[in-house]
Amino acid sequence: MPKGRAFQTFLTISSGFIIVALLGSILILARERGWLARLENWVIDSTALNGNSPAERPTDERSTVLLLVSQTAEARRNALTELAQAEQSSFERSRARYLLASDWLAAQEGGRALRLLTGLEADYEVLAPYILLKRARARALTNERERMRSELEALIAAYPDSLVAAEALYYLGEFDPTYHDRALAEFPDHPRSQQIARDRLEGDRAQPDLLLYLVRQVPDGEGMSDLRDYLVENYADDLTADDWEAVAYGYWEQWEWEKAARAYAKAAPNAVSLYRTARGQHIAGNESEAARGYENLLTEFPDSEEAGQALLHLADVGPRDQAIAYLDRAIAEFPDHAPAALIDKADRFEARGEGRIAGQVRQQLLDEYPKSEAAARYRWQQARQAAEADDFVEAWKWAQPIALNTPDSSLAPKAAFWVGKWAQALDRDADAEKAFRYTVRKYPESYYAWRAASLLGWSVGDFQTVSQQQPVIAPPERRSPPPAGSVMLQELYQLGQDEDAWRLWQAELGTRRELTVEEQFTDGLIRVARGDYLKGIDQIWSLQNRETDAERETWQELRATPAYWQALFPLPYWQLIQEQSAEQGTNPVLALSLMRQESRFEPEIRSSAGAVGLMQVMPDTGTWVAEQAGYDSEFQLIDPADNIQLGTWFLAYTHREYEGNSMLAIASYNAGPGNVNDWVQRFGYNDPDVFVEQIPFPETKGYVESVFSNYWNYLRLYDPEISARVEN
Repeated sequence: MPKGRAFQTFLTISSGFIIVALLGSILILARERGWLARLENWVIDSTALNGNSPAERPTDERSTVLLLVSQTAEARRNALTELAQAEQSSFERSRARYLLASDWLAAQEGGRALRLLTGLEADYEVLAPYILLKRARARALTNERERMRSELEALIAAYPDSLVAAEALYYLGEFDPTYHDRALAEFPDHPRSQQIARDRLEGDRAQPDLLLYLVRQVPDGEGMSDLRDYLVENYADDLTADDWEAVAYGYWEQWEWEKAARAYAKAAPNAVSLYRTARGQHIAGNESEAARGYENLLTEFPDSEEAGQALLHLADVGPRDQAIAYLDRAIAEFPDHAPAALIDKADRFEARGEGRIAGQVRQQLLDEYPKSEAAARYRWQQARQAAEADDFVEAWKWAQPIALNTPDSSLAPKAAFWVGKWAQALDRDADAEKAFRYTVRKYPESYYAWRAASLLGWSVGDFQTVSQQQPVIAPPERRSPPPAGSVMLQELYQLGQDEDAWRLWQAELGTRRELTVEEQFTDGLIRVARGDYLKGIDQIWSLQNRETDAERETWQELRATPAYWQALFPLPYWQLIQEQSAEQGTNPVLALSLMRQESRFEPEIRSSAGAVGLMQVMPDTGTWVAEQAGYDSEFQLIDPADNIQLGTWFLAYTHREYEGNSMLAIASYNAGPGNVNDWVQRFGYNDPDVFVEQIPFPETKGYVESVFSNYWNYLRLYDPEISARVEN
């Protein structure tokens, strides 16, 4: 049953005015808090559970249509046509009709799409509102504007509470602007409503209500910094404390620290607003103002979690003679911050020349907080110093507890791997093999798992051979449904209708800032699907920062799914990369891995140094490569094809310069050949793993490890042989 009709039926059979009024209040609250999607999801699910669905939905594994989603429209057309023309009604036939109609609409073939969409909503209820919306689009393409209007009005009449109604109101605004007023009033969370507000502000920003609406709805949206500035500059006296909090949050999210601090100072005082007032000034370099802000926080909210962090910062920006006192207070009153405070305290005593006290403080850290990240960092520091002195037994003793006590530390895979390396140096081959196997099994996503697998003799390449390997890459056959969102959203996503899914998802989320683990993953998943790789990958990667046990348990469950890792390591531009790598005789997965690190697959991204595009090619380098290779001199670095052609040629060139050594070539791609040659001369190249540790530029060291970590993850995810071996 369509959602609108479901609610009409419910209201009809409900007894009493009170129930009706209560439901209306719930709907208003639901829309305000982003719960409307859950109500819509419940209605659609209830319809299916009541047995009213006209066709049984197949499991994903049995769906032929889902196998076709990753293909181009042209490649899948014949198969979809055959499925769409099946005599017997089925969920698969409905899916095929919808997907094929969407392809025809994208090709501006309204008539063909219309024939597929006519009457489809009766068989494909999960996407019924979208079927009406697409029929309206088809009418527009066939120049039937009045019938387009009728389709849109029918959508609103049949599904008045569906978030898809906002799409209809948006397009109906072409006929009557009052429809846009309705969209803003009834569906404020929908991106179409937000676009209406943006359109109305074009050429006339003197509309504070619309400005504030956008500040609240899309704090990190495109162009919001300018709109926020305009609101503050022209209407500051009219803003309430709640308004200032919304303004401040937007500045904070866009890293405009000083502006955020000033705005938070005008928001209602609480632990977060006072902390961000101080921290914003701190990051902006205004240390005296920051110190006053931190002290104010300690006075007003002395027991808050933010107060513990403030004490750590006050040790840096407060009076010098009070630094140890601030740290001692953090140690005594805030256990979560005590490990960091102990390390800071020890370092300060060390700097004063009081090594004995520093040692006592560090021992206190190891005794009282052995499972802390600070303890892991200190242990690694000591292990590395011992290894540099060739005392591998001592290094081993310091490093081994890192993986045991702090298995979730970012240093744990490194420590586990180097225990194996030091065991090799001590001719303890059995222990070395045990450590390497542990690294692969426990930390399969890490750079060190690749190095361990290589040293175990797996066919994964090493620094000298990887460039000539040609891994077998098998992309995923179908998309798994996201773990959050309505069933309508999940169906759109699985069918590859990414822009529709994205707008619906934004409307379902509303303005909530705190997302569940499943919601944050879904947000990243959809962003990646629509090509917003930078933000999408970051959304998923930052799930590791969740702190509660329940959240981390859910995160670990997601990490156990292929979809999690495939979203972190997608395969965009794969065909282009394969073609250009084949021309250069290099490993395409290595080029893909470098691209992920350089640009997160953003084709128009620019670095502060002037590098442009997917493989971050400098304009002068691009010109030189074009001359050397005989390419068209009229290239565009923001064009994926041009950038990949120039970047893969240059990557192959750096490999030739270093006789096929991929580690030196990758380091050169980042730091330049002059620096790499200098490091080889200074440090030698007897052990490549030691050399990586000795790279003096932290950025380049991290870059090398990240590129090869990417490479390894692509192997373990998409190379069937390697994937099977890692899993076993």
